[in-house]
Amino acid sequence: MGVSGPVWALTIVLIAALMLFDYAFQIRKTHVPTLREAAIWSTFYIGTAVVFGLGIAVFGGIRMSIEYFAGYLSNEALSVDNLFVFLVIIGSFAVPREAQQKVLLFGIAFALVARTVFIVLGAALLSTYNSAFYLFGLLLLFMAGKLAKPAEAEEGNADNVVIRLANRFLHTSTHYNGDRLFTVEDGKRVMTPLLLVMIAVGGTDLLFAFDSVPAMFGLTQNVYLVFAATAFSLLGLRQLYFLIDNLLDRLIYLSYGLAVILGFIGVKLILEALHDNNLPFINHGQPVPVVEIGITASLLVIVAVLGLTTLISLYSARGRTLNLAARARRHAEEYLNLFDDLPQPVHPDQRHHMYAALLQVEREIDSLPTKYSAEIRQDQELATLLQCAHEAHDAQG
Repeated sequence: MGVSGPVWALTIVLIAALMLFDYAFQIRKTHVPTLREAAIWSTFYIGTAVVFGLGIAVFGGIRMSIEYFAGYLSNEALSVDNLFVFLVIIGSFAVPREAQQKVLLFGIAFALVARTVFIVLGAALLSTYNSAFYLFGLLLLFMAGKLAKPAEAEEGNADNVVIRLANRFLHTSTHYNGDRLFTVEDGKRVMTPLLLVMIAVGGTDLLFAFDSVPAMFGLTQNVYLVFAATAFSLLGLRQLYFLIDNLLDRLIYLSYGLAVILGFIGVKLILEALHDNNLPFINHGQPVPVVEIGITASLLVIVAVLGLTTLISLYSARGRTLNLAARARRHAEEYLNLFDDLPQPVHPDQRHHMYAALLQVEREIDSLPTKYSAEIRQDQELATLLQCAHEAHDAQG
């Protein structure tokens, strides 16, 4: 692995200390982070990751540093894409804003543990079977194909096997009690829906590991770098969620960019497997002379694809149209979720805040050029959803 035991220990202690610091100073006291607070802490965690990478350059060499940054950037991009699913889960469960921090921190901690297990298993597999590179490469090409399909990329809900099992075997309340996991209902101590949300986020993280971990091994086979890049890309994810909350829907082409990156890394893995081939049915078990893609070229491709994807998402007319449609749908669904089987009335401030957000999006839709605003209004499913939201608001007076 090229890294001594004490260095591993120091790195793990550093990551654990950052997680504990995050919980002790930001999560224990329930609050909704301001944009300024989210920006400061996002800058802190990104800065920490950058300083760590520079430290690798000093003590491990430029090549190791480039491998780390390539892994960090690709995993950070995949993590941002994962935030879309978190957004759907949190919206589906109508999680109070002040409780979302705890949900995200749990999801990040679970993701770190789960991906560490996958990293160890992946490293053992690659060290034992060279042909595992073929498997990882094909898996990434498959995931790239799924991301490249708009219907697949945009789907997402909180109804999965984990949640159905949890609903069946766990007795939970139907309402929240701040960010508490337990509450008293009818004189009995029961779990709040917040636990189900955490289970949903944790179960989803397991699925995310199937593309992120192979992608990391496609950029470096140094297990220490894979672990460090994964950990630091996850650490600042919670703050990033609140910082780019309103921008998430604008990154509509991010999934296509990630498809390109995963496909590129998948091809890179297969080329490396061919270069060291020992499968008898390929070239009679002999290495195949193929072009190898260097780590510097890989880093440049990742940066270029992410930069281009972000720019197109933020500034294209099509991007803004799809963004507004997605935001309108999300706000309408979140607003309607407030009235689903609730044992007590929704707090008026929360209801008015969410309805105001919906109206703001509708005003932005109306301000679009006629061609694009008409396209959104012609979406019958969205139109019905918006109408139901307005009727629900009118019924509340």
